[in-house]
Amino acid sequence: MSGTSSPEAVKKLLENMQSDLRALSLECKKKFPPVKEAAESGIIKVKTIAARNTEILAALKENSSEVVQPFLMGCGTKEPKITQLCLAAIQRLMSHEVVSETAAGNIINMLWQLMENSLEELKLLQTVLVLLTTNTVVHDEALSKAIVLCFRLHFTKDNITNNTAAATVRQVVTVVFERMVAEDERHRDIIEQPILVQGNSNRRSVSTLKPCAKDAYMLFQDLCQLVNADAPYWLVGMTEMTRTFGLELLESVLNDFPQVFLQHQEFSFLLKERVCPLVIKLFSPNIKFRQGSSTSSSPAPVEKPYFPICMRLLRVVSVLIKQFYSLLVTECEIFLSLLVKFLDADKPQWLRAVAVESIHRFCVQPQLLRSFCQSYDMKQHSTKVFRDIVNALGSFIQSLFLVPPTGNPATSNQAGNNNLGGSVSAPANSGMVGIGGGVTLLPAFEYRGTWIPILTITVQGSAKATYLEMLDKVEPPTIPEGYAMSVAFHCLLDLVRGITSMIEGELGEVETECQTTTEEASSPTQSSEQQDLQSTSDQMDKEIVSRAVWEEMVNACWCGLLAALSLLLDASTDEAATENILKAELTMAALCGRLGLVTSRDAFITAICKGSLPPHYALTVLNTTTAATLSNKSYSVQGQSVMMISPSSESHQQVVAVGQPLAVQPQGTVMLTSKNIQCMRTLLNLAHCHGAVLGTSWQLVLATLQHLVWILGLKPSSGGALKPGRAVEGPSTVLTTAVMTDLPVISNILSRLFESSQYLDDVSLHHLINALCSLSLEAMDMAYGNNKEPSLFAVAKLLETGLVNMHRIEILWRPLTGHLLEVCQHPNSRMREWGAEALTSLIKAGLTFNHDPPLSQNQRLQLLLLNPLKEMSNINHPDIRLKQLECVLQILQSQGDSLGPGWPLVLGVMGAIRNDQGESLIRTAFQCLQLVVTDFLPTMPCTCLQIVVDVAGSFGLHNQELNISLTSIGLLWNISDYFFQRGETIEKELNKEEAAQQKQAEEKGVVLNRPFHPAPPFDCLWLCLYAKLGELCVDPRPAVRKSAGQTLFSTIGAHGTLLQHSTWHTVIWKVLFHLLDRVRESSTTADKEKIESGGGNILIHHSRDTAEKQWAETWVLTLAGVARIFNTRRYLLQPLGDFSRAWDVLLDHIQSAALSKNNEVSLAALKSFQEILQIVSPVRDSDKPETPPVVNVPVPVLIGPISGMSRPFVRTDSIGERLGRYSSSEPPIVTDELEDLNLWWAAWNTWYRIGSESTKPPVTFDKLTFIPSQPFLTALIQIFPALYQHIKTGFNMDDLQKLGVILHSAISVPISSDASPFILPSYTEAVLTSLQEAVLTALDVLQKAICVGPENMQIMYPAIFDQLLAFVEFSCKPPQYGQLETKHIANAKYNQIQLFAPAEWVALNYVPFAERSLEVVVDLYQKTACHKAMVNEKVLQYIIKTLRVPLSLKYSCPSESTWKLAVSSLLKVLSIGLPVARQHASSGKFDSMWPELANTFEDFLFTKSIPPDNLSIQEFQRNENIDVEVVQLISNEILPYANFIPKEFVGQIMTMLNKGSIHSQSSSFTEAEIDIRLREEFSKMCFETLLQFSFSNKVTTPQEGYISRMALSVLLKRSQDVLHRYIEDERLSGKCPLPRQQVTEIIFVLKAVSTLIDSLKKTQPENVDGNTWAQVIALYPTLVECITCSSSEVCSALKEALVPFKDFMQPPASRVQNGES
Repeated sequence: MSGTSSPEAVKKLLENMQSDLRALSLECKKKFPPVKEAAESGIIKVKTIAARNTEILAALKENSSEVVQPFLMGCGTKEPKITQLCLAAIQRLMSHEVVSETAAGNIINMLWQLMENSLEELKLLQTVLVLLTTNTVVHDEALSKAIVLCFRLHFTKDNITNNTAAATVRQVVTVVFERMVAEDERHRDIIEQPILVQGNSNRRSVSTLKPCAKDAYMLFQDLCQLVNADAPYWLVGMTEMTRTFGLELLESVLNDFPQVFLQHQEFSFLLKERVCPLVIKLFSPNIKFRQGSSTSSSPAPVEKPYFPICMRLLRVVSVLIKQFYSLLVTECEIFLSLLVKFLDADKPQWLRAVAVESIHRFCVQPQLLRSFCQSYDMKQHSTKVFRDIVNALGSFIQSLFLVPPTGNPATSNQAGNNNLGGSVSAPANSGMVGIGGGVTLLPAFEYRGTWIPILTITVQGSAKATYLEMLDKVEPPTIPEGYAMSVAFHCLLDLVRGITSMIEGELGEVETECQTTTEEASSPTQSSEQQDLQSTSDQMDKEIVSRAVWEEMVNACWCGLLAALSLLLDASTDEAATENILKAELTMAALCGRLGLVTSRDAFITAICKGSLPPHYALTVLNTTTAATLSNKSYSVQGQSVMMISPSSESHQQVVAVGQPLAVQPQGTVMLTSKNIQCMRTLLNLAHCHGAVLGTSWQLVLATLQHLVWILGLKPSSGGALKPGRAVEGPSTVLTTAVMTDLPVISNILSRLFESSQYLDDVSLHHLINALCSLSLEAMDMAYGNNKEPSLFAVAKLLETGLVNMHRIEILWRPLTGHLLEVCQHPNSRMREWGAEALTSLIKAGLTFNHDPPLSQNQRLQLLLLNPLKEMSNINHPDIRLKQLECVLQILQSQGDSLGPGWPLVLGVMGAIRNDQGESLIRTAFQCLQLVVTDFLPTMPCTCLQIVVDVAGSFGLHNQELNISLTSIGLLWNISDYFFQRGETIEKELNKEEAAQQKQAEEKGVVLNRPFHPAPPFDCLWLCLYAKLGELCVDPRPAVRKSAGQTLFSTIGAHGTLLQHSTWHTVIWKVLFHLLDRVRESSTTADKEKIESGGGNILIHHSRDTAEKQWAETWVLTLAGVARIFNTRRYLLQPLGDFSRAWDVLLDHIQSAALSKNNEVSLAALKSFQEILQIVSPVRDSDKPETPPVVNVPVPVLIGPISGMSRPFVRTDSIGERLGRYSSSEPPIVTDELEDLNLWWAAWNTWYRIGSESTKPPVTFDKLTFIPSQPFLTALIQIFPALYQHIKTGFNMDDLQKLGVILHSAISVPISSDASPFILPSYTEAVLTSLQEAVLTALDVLQKAICVGPENMQIMYPAIFDQLLAFVEFSCKPPQYGQLETKHIANAKYNQIQLFAPAEWVALNYVPFAERSLEVVVDLYQKTACHKAMVNEKVLQYIIKTLRVPLSLKYSCPSESTWKLAVSSLLKVLSIGLPVARQHASSGKFDSMWPELANTFEDFLFTKSIPPDNLSIQEFQRNENIDVEVVQLISNEILPYANFIPKEFVGQIMTMLNKGSIHSQSSSFTEAEIDIRLREEFSKMCFETLLQFSFSNKVTTPQEGYISRMALSVLLKRSQDVLHRYIEDERLSGKCPLPRQQVTEIIFVLKAVSTLIDSLKKTQPENVDGNTWAQVIALYPTLVECITCSSSEVCSALKEALVPFKDFMQPPASRVQNGES
């Protein structure tokens, strides 16, 4: 009120009042003076009140009668303008609440007068409303007068006034009741003792009521009176009234103020005594009623209900039942029965429509329905109201289909002229576009030609009526077609929804209460019955009561519902409607299930199932006993028969899928409509959400789903989920895009359905599994004898169910896997494939599942889970086996670490694969094995290791896939590596196991039988491994042999140290020699035919293109491996006792391999030979094995048996290091020296046999003749030095002889022309071949040994020289090899081209070898010249003799280097040998040497061979220098010691020197001379030497002096002649130059003269004959004459010749003296 009481508002009010009064006085000035005066005095009055009082409003209210008076008088004038002004002023006063009760009474009286005069009617209504709503001063009589005034205005002739009055009445009625409610609120806290009033003692007995309540009571009572057409008690002055308006007012009061009637007995009494009888009376359609209280009653149409009344009555009934059911139980029963009757077909359409709308209002209130059920249906002699309502709705719906609606004759839908009548005709016609087979766009029900549209009438769960709201209609409206159906349909839906949600909610509460009370006593899995026993008694009673109510409600309604819903489902053409119907059926089925009402549950489920399948689909399960109740098509419900209408097949539904029926002989196709799919989804939903209550209905549900899945062509995918697939045969499944998009959803729900099985209790789960197994058996029977696509639904779903119930798998494992194993053996491949898929998926899931307790602690469960996997090995279908192996692979990948006791079973599965089972199986099994070996050896029990070895070996022998065999060998290596690394642990565990088994065997009295028995179990494991690899070493496939061999030897090499000492015996004889024998045999008998290709298009290298060559490789590998073991493990093998026998066997193998006609084998045999002789590369320290820590004593103590040693478990971390160990030299061998020697001599004999056999030239030669290769010979010779080290003590001349033969033969062997480019050095570099190197090395080793050996060995020196000198001869005369023709490679400069000449065999270039031999000879001679044997055997003479050949050939040698080397060697040898020769001169041992030497000098210095044309000057000078060196040697080493040397020899030397200095005497210029002329230095040297010895005073023989003198004179004479001739020719020739030869000769002569003079000067003067001097001086003039010559060269030579003559020029004095003397 603050808005009207603030000072501003008050001030404004006063101003307005004054202005109103002024205006009034102005208006009434002329016509109505009294009013004017009243107004003016009013102004004064107002001013006075305002001035005197502080509380102005209160003062105004007190004086309100006076204040209002002028206005009332104004109204009395009846002048419209004045009246309006006055009413406005009065309203202003009212709104400020300054009107007292008296004033209010006056105002109302004044208004009444205006009303009677029909003035300002709207303003009157407004004023009344303001008066009554702003305050509560008006009540009792005044109030009733105001209300009557409004009623009176409602019945005027003016429409606007009527409507405004009606609204005002309604508002006033509401105000009256609101005042009462407010009054109750105010007095709520004061507790009164209600005075008991006898309800019917006095109908006006309202003394107990408070004032407002009394008004309300009087008003309501009069309303009842008026509707009943009686006179009112309180509303005095009413003139007329309509029943419709009265009913509306009653309804609004009842609806808006129910608490008034419920709280006050007086009002309740009115309800019972007045309202209900009134309603029942009015319901009778032939009622007479009067228009008003005074006028005569207007005649109503007899026997025909009047729509406005009837509709309003139904509204009142709705309110009564809704609000006051508890007060009016009996009355409501009457009302409900009436309602049900109104639905009868013989009632008018509009009546049925409004009746349905009313019923709908109850259907949305489940608690109300529950009350109906409790109050009527459950009472013995009462009407079954609830059931009647439901059945009536059902019958109503049926009647709509069967009886054409009266107002609108039904027209055939197909005709297309659907005049639907009423409001929906237009949209229906526009919406009725025909699509395909009469598919309608408009949602509708259609049944047997009757087409009823579905109208959207309400939101679900709320009853919004249309016709109950038509309060303005007098005539019954035309009801559009389908309206009643739509409402009835919604009634059903809301009814189901309400009941189920209510019951389920209560059920949930009960269950939770039970659980809370019984938590301590019972486990949560106990069913509700058990809990009931333990819950408290009151709860029990409560629940028993509730359950009875629930069951009664369901039993009462399910038949009717099912009948109606089935019919509607069949008729529905609208997806949303169908959805709602299905939802209702589903919720009912679930509810029945929860309440344990089996019959009704199965009936609803069957209905959904039938809806899912095409019409008339032959599915036996739906027609079996479970559905027997439905088969007679009608339920008799306590005397009432409800027909179940069978589905019509001609429904106009859109076909969305065409598929094949699931039958043994499918006949044609079946069509699924979108409705079928919808039903299917509902079915899925049902099973998914309510599986726990389905029990035996699972059979129904699953069978239906199976058929649907089949028709839709869903196929199982991984994990058992069904995915859209293609039908395999027959007319392919046709799906529309609509259904295609639905399929993934359906398959998803299908999966979720089985996922939810994990929440089922054990019993429900068994129901489900049994249902699935029996479905699967049916499917199997159908699939027998044909290879058509089988139905895999059951198998897939068994899998899904198993997967989600892993936590309790034990309870269903046996039935589940037992059934799936049967499926796996089915002849239909698709069927068994899925059986296997399901089984393996389950096993995998079972193993990975987190069980409690875990599998590792529950071995029984683990073996239970793995057992079906083993069982699968008994099935022969390869596809099943493949699945089984893939499963093993995945188990290993995920669970390998924890298999434990399951290992033998898993390995057994891998090992069960046979060679004939196809590549993919073997490959998969092998993948599993690979995984085991790489990842799981450490986690498996050691006893399984032997199984692993066997399985791996068996894969090596499979010949399906080479790669698998090879890889399996790699696995064996990995296994061995693992044994090695974990040796100690494995050994411990195996020994423990062995002991246990031994004990068992003894108890049973049987012998423990295992392979390699006496050896300890760990060694047996190794021996098994070796034996497996041994088998693989002789596999027919070369690659497998190679790999196995390498692995076997690597394993023995790397890990053999772990074996017990005694086990080695088995390894050598049973494994290694056995293998060698088999390989040798296979190699020697192998086929020599060429293999074109290695399968497919793989080319084979020519070195492997025959079986023989391939076996050769194996032989090589095996022999090398055995040899390596003998070498590295000597210290283990020698103490074994029969080592020498083993040694002999091994040597025999080496010999037979070396002599095989295969280069590869023979060469490798020698390598092995080298290996066992321990000719190995020097060992790095890091490779030496750690000696076992236990043995700290020096090694020689190990002579005894070593088995007592603990094994050295050497940790090796990288394969590199392990391989390093192979070549490691082991601890020194300490054995009997003698035995050791025997071993070496055995080796020497083998070597000699190999050498002599292999190098012996063959008798005949042809294309296929086998000639040993260079590498072979090289290797052979290289063995000797090492072998010799061991046998040198007993090596004698015979052996040396044998050796020499072999060396010589080996060197002589030629090379095949195609190999020569690789072996021969290129000719620019003269290098030795490795064979030649080896031969020299062998001799070198020998000579070094002789050098340091005892005296008696030195007699071998000459033999060595013989050998070497024989090699030196090769430089000029290569050796022959038998009768073989070879191309010689002579001097490289000319014969380069012959390298690739087409000869089959090429002899080597022996020059470098011969030259190297020569160098060796020189070196050796330098060391050994003085040895007795050397002197005795005339070694020097042989050397010289050998050198004479190249020296005499000189330029004709194959290689120029040869003669040069020969010269230098000769010089070196002589420098050593001549002193020795002189020393032994007397013994005559060197006599024969001197002539040889002289001849050699002669042949060399004056060679017959001509230098090549292209020899350069520098070269020539170098060669001349060599000649000079020889002359120097003669002058230094021979001539000074002439007296120790034979005379003949000295004579020969002098002759030679003379020859060198003089040259030929011939006067003709021959070529020879021209050549010789160049050797100036040489001649000079000869001169000097000659002169030196000629003029020496030590000349021993006159002969010598004579020789030299004669030589001088001849020389000088010749010089003189040459000079003279030259001078003459010069003169004659004039300008022409002389011939070149002449010039050269003169130059030479001049040089000789100068040389001679030099020599003479150097000689002792007394040694020179005077005659000589004279001859020299006589040359002088002749020389001077030459000065005129024109040649510059001659001039310079002349200069040199003249200069020395200065020494002859002396003073004449001395000359006289000379003359005298």
